[in-house]
Amino acid sequence: MTLKRNLTVLALIVATSAGLSGCASITNLNPFKGKASGNKVQASEGERISIIAFDEQLQIADTLKGVDFYLPDAVARTDWPLPGGTPEQSVEHLAAGANLDIIWKRGIGKGSDRRVHLTAPPISADGVIFTMDAEAGVSAHSANGGAEVWSTNLALRDRRDREAFGGGLAYADGKVFVTSGYRFIAGLDAKTGALLWKTPVEAPIHAAPTVSGGRLFVVSTDNELLTVDIATGALGWNHQALVEPARILEATSAAISGDTVIAGFASGELIALRTGNGNDIWTEVLSRASRTNALSEIRDIPGRPVIYRGDVFAISHSGVFAATDLRTGTARWSLPISGISTPLPVGDVVYVVSKPGEVICVSRETGQVYWIVDLNKDRKKKQRAAWSGPVLASNRLIIVSSTGELVALNPKTGTLEKTVKLGTPALLSPIAVNDTLYLVGDKGVLLAIR
Repeated sequence: MTLKRNLTVLALIVATSAGLSGCASITNLNPFKGKASGNKVQASEGERISIIAFDEQLQIADTLKGVDFYLPDAVARTDWPLPGGTPEQSVEHLAAGANLDIIWKRGIGKGSDRRVHLTAPPISADGVIFTMDAEAGVSAHSANGGAEVWSTNLALRDRRDREAFGGGLAYADGKVFVTSGYRFIAGLDAKTGALLWKTPVEAPIHAAPTVSGGRLFVVSTDNELLTVDIATGALGWNHQALVEPARILEATSAAISGDTVIAGFASGELIALRTGNGNDIWTEVLSRASRTNALSEIRDIPGRPVIYRGDVFAISHSGVFAATDLRTGTARWSLPISGISTPLPVGDVVYVVSKPGEVICVSRETGQVYWIVDLNKDRKKKQRAAWSGPVLASNRLIIVSSTGELVALNPKTGTLEKTVKLGTPALLSPIAVNDTLYLVGDKGVLLAIR
């Protein structure tokens, strides 16, 4: 697929068996038709509250129009070891990218094309930005100037996996951990790139690992959560969710808080497990009961679930954006929003980007909507973009697009404040280290934005 088609990030992987590393992609899909809707119910204790009816459009709450809400002050981070910044996959307000000027660009290897897709967000530790291209080429660049520190290519070239792609990165204890569509998990020395261990697995992996308590937590394309010892690469316990024949190219990483790991799957299942042994705690299914088209049958949770202040926030492709109590699994509220990006809870609100390109600001406590901005509203059909994010940086909400734009919105009102031309399609949200945003573009380029 090219980037002028109906968007890499929305291509569906249709596997004839869980063991296939190759995939067939459906390209004639339009993600921008129609808006999500939901069903109003009278909720009893423990029952999820649906905010609007299935036959209604998402609406701004009359009681919240013009109402202010709390956002924490911006704070700089010195590292970003996981795609979501922390094991909870939660960061708040970041002090970075104040002027939104691109200060340098560096090539990192193979970008996306019809055959392979770049799926790994950058990570950072010890003044270095680590990246992974579309074919398991891992590289390290200086955060200050972008000079290459080391690079290594871990791709397998055997007949079985010649069509593999994607994966992700994580950092802990002086090591960079790599997951790959080439059916392996590896540990590298962060200073030199030297291979420390490499563990083969049964299915491709398109998502980055999460690190906690000496273990990696990894979700494979056959809906299996794997655990791996970070010192040796030895496999630990695993959890098999329901297997789905079709899913989104975007892949999810687990979120961890204390002894609880939350994982989302292509089946629409959001599952809480004990980190020590994989015992079940609770399960929610983020799938609408009434689905009216083929696209809505794809129940995947492509964005990372996020743990924030005792709740889990997650969104599914089939049209459920939900808040769930972390400890009990009790349903808090849900909205009929279809999405493939990671929600951003911060302060009193949660920001989420819908599949059609709406940025939505929601009350974290009630699920009522403060404001909605449609980033594709004034675009012709062929010019509509897939939008990824958001990140809150220096008092602006940052979202990037498949058409090569970065937009900055006022986080209180949704008003557009600035647009930056990136020179590359961008399907992965930026990270923030010190005063700089770092972004991997789909053409295989690392950008520093200050």
